[in-house]
Amino acid sequence: MGRAARLILAVAALAACSAAQAQDVASFYKGKTVSVVIASAPGGGFDTYGRLVARHLGAHIPGNPTVIPQNMPGAAGATAAYYVTAVAPKDGTVLGAIHPGNIIEPVLGDKRKVRYDPAAFQYIGNANPDVYVCVVRTDAPATTFEEARKTELVMGSGGEAASTRDFPLLLNAVLGVKFKVVLGYSGNRDVQLAIEKGEIHGQCGAAWSSVLATHPDWFASGLVKVLVQEASVGDPELDKLGAPKSVDFARTAAERQVLDLVYSQEQFGRPYIMAPEVPAERVAAMRKAFMDTFRDPVFLADAKKMNLDVDPMSGEDLQALVRKVFETPPDVAERAKAATAGQ
Repeated sequence: MGRAARLILAVAALAACSAAQAQDVASFYKGKTVSVVIASAPGGGFDTYGRLVARHLGAHIPGNPTVIPQNMPGAAGATAAYYVTAVAPKDGTVLGAIHPGNIIEPVLGDKRKVRYDPAAFQYIGNANPDVYVCVVRTDAPATTFEEARKTELVMGSGGEAASTRDFPLLLNAVLGVKFKVVLGYSGNRDVQLAIEKGEIHGQCGAAWSSVLATHPDWFASGLVKVLVQEASVGDPELDKLGAPKSVDFARTAAERQVLDLVYSQEQFGRPYIMAPEVPAERVAAMRKAFMDTFRDPVFLADAKKMNLDVDPMSGEDLQALVRKVFETPPDVAERAKAATAGQ
């Protein structure tokens, strides 16, 4: 048999294998229920995005299973990340819609306290990169970043390992801001209610897209303003409005390096994961379904109606990005870890 004939047979065999795998995946998912485990309480930005994805994803998964959202708040998202990778079925019927902090926590926090390995996750995709912000009431005692370096502001947070705790502590440690962080709120929704009631001055480490989607009235009424963008690359609209970026207040290259590391998680603002043990062909099918969902005109119209920004990243690209974060030089990671610990 000639070389050309062998090549044709090999291509045909590969195509047949791919077709068989696709059929197997469709047969597996047909009639099943897929859960999207959302690592936050109902009503916030992460929940809104997670429910949007769950509403449309099933139409693009082979076999068209039913997809349901399942809220699992706790430990700043770590509860859901642990559940998806250690407790839930490993057959491809469970996805996690987790926080970016759940991925970077082993780099910035105590590895011994993280009960899962983000480097081993199988990444399905990312809904959008994000820009985190500090927002404050316009009647707060400090309403500019420079004023916040001289005057204390009380900022609310959901608890340990949350971006709403780590980000203001980072600004305190690196840039000399005077934020008093009040912990104990059950989630962003409760923090934001406290802002509306005037119990606290504001919040840091909040995703701009979430704030805008859930509280556009804040800015229309003038109740709240953006104090600073906590990001290496700002949001174009906020840039136009003149909202400063915290990295521009860095006084040394070392300060900028620490800020950039912590802010790297914003590139994967809303990651979706599967457990390491899920079969490769089901992961591949789910990655394709995720990207097909984000190209679906019906999905895009729904997102626009809800004022949600969508800018997806493929699972393959997200996997590579996470790998790069875990290659951070140890000295940079240690400085960032100390800063987010409030040291």
